Amino acid sequence: MALHVPKAPGFASMLKDGARTFSGLEEAVYRNIGACKEFAASVRSAYGPNGMNKMIINHIEKQFVTSDAGTIMRELDVEHPAAKLMIEASQMQEAEAGDGTNFVVVFCGALLEVAEELLRLGVTSSDITEGYEKALTKTLEILPTLTCHELKDYRSLVPVRNAIRATVMSKQLGNEDFLADLIAKACISIMPEKTTFNVDNIRVCKILGSGLQMSEVVPGMVFKRFVEGEVTSATKAKIALYSCPVDIIQTETKGTVLIKSADELKNFSQGEENLLEAQIKAIVDTGATVIVSGGKFGDMALHYMNKYGLMAVRLNSKFDLRRLSKAVNGTVLPRLTPPSTEELGYCDNVYVHELGDTSVTIFKSDGTESRIATVVIRGSTDNYMDDIERVIDDGVNTFKGLTRDGRFLPGAGAVEIELAQQLAEYADTLPGLEQYAVRKFATALEFFPKALAENSGVNATEVVHQLYLAHKEGNKTQGFDIESEQPATVDVTTKNLFDLYTTKYWALKYAVGAACTILKVDEIIMAKRAGGPKPRAGGPGSDDES
Repeated sequence: MALHVPKAPGFASMLKDGARTFSGLEEAVYRNIGACKEFAASVRSAYGPNGMNKMIINHIEKQFVTSDAGTIMRELDVEHPAAKLMIEASQMQEAEAGDGTNFVVVFCGALLEVAEELLRLGVTSSDITEGYEKALTKTLEILPTLTCHELKDYRSLVPVRNAIRATVMSKQLGNEDFLADLIAKACISIMPEKTTFNVDNIRVCKILGSGLQMSEVVPGMVFKRFVEGEVTSATKAKIALYSCPVDIIQTETKGTVLIKSADELKNFSQGEENLLEAQIKAIVDTGATVIVSGGKFGDMALHYMNKYGLMAVRLNSKFDLRRLSKAVNGTVLPRLTPPSTEELGYCDNVYVHELGDTSVTIFKSDGTESRIATVVIRGSTDNYMDDIERVIDDGVNTFKGLTRDGRFLPGAGAVEIELAQQLAEYADTLPGLEQYAVRKFATALEFFPKALAENSGVNATEVVHQLYLAHKEGNKTQGFDIESEQPATVDVTTKNLFDLYTTKYWALKYAVGAACTILKVDEIIMAKRAGGPKPRAGGPGSDDES
């Protein structure tokens, strides 16, 4: 008979065998803070224009080389629950503003790092979180007073390009002017008169070869596919769109045809061919010159399409088919029926073009307003082009943000230092223990100019000192000069280094929310999984072995 060992009294006795609990400062709070500090430190080195790239190989062996924090966190399989909270806050920032993901993680990590010092001095977690919430409220009061630039005309190329330049610069230093110009052109060309701007209407097509400077904006859509038939171009094209294959129609139920003679077989095949020809002829009679299908084109169908001069384009993705229907203002039909005049799409030019050794089919609109624009990226490696795509995504999201709220804050660490200075003054007016937390909140804001300086190889302490001196004299737009080899400041308005107001607003809210949530955790309970992990298919213990 097995010896029965009684469980220790208390909370552990209520849980299954193998469950673990960590409680108190040493076991729970400092553990969580330590994990978050480590994670924030790893992405802090990727912050700013001189931030270092990370090489990530994910669970399916795909390789990423990027300094984009959003991609880094999406591809890392982080298991620590507190670090996961930071990542979730960062993902919420990406969904809300499309940029500023690194800001959330760095700031949340900085708040927890300075909170650890207060905890060791004996300040309670509740006092710290209360102080952080007060500091956030004050920060969001001060923030609108620091706006240095407002964009009202978002259909004008030069102001838009200057506004999104800093966003592009943070990922692609050296190519910011060229890329900001491309993004601004693409966004302005599809900006609708009445409805809101849709990020999904800016498409990206990556074609290997040549260099980044050969990238261009095409009003319309570009697909990395060759046409199916012999016709390779159409001007002022009317487009019929189908989600079904263009082939002999299969019967819905299986049937058996009994053929007794060679004449019957000949007539049966002839009947099928005549029916298909009649269908293609009916489509041609509607005025259509291009057929786009989400399914395959049959050999017989292609024969008749070549005969009647129809261009055949196949798209594998139903999403691409849907976007193309929006771009050409056509309707996707589920059956091979002749489209009505309203269902036909229209495009000025449809043609095959060769870029490098890649054939592409281009649907180009020559009108003043296109519904969809495609940025064709050229580059030497797939990883490099993927990084450019992420830059374009950030730039397009910034454009979407400025169409909602055109206010901009000074970048390059200027707004963080100004907030830190004003919060330090505000902390002196508070009577309770939360004043220490407010002062540490101001210290945490200094991490951003420090990170910019450290990643640029400049003395961070000297940079922060010079920024404080400039801001004490009332120069609120003085930020860190990234181009100087020595610690120096620069008026960011002269360099067009602006941060979108809404991006900063949400980033501060999400970072403080995540930090306060982590600080309020005083006990970690890890329940044991019932039965343990299930075996994989083909692994030990699976049916595949038998």
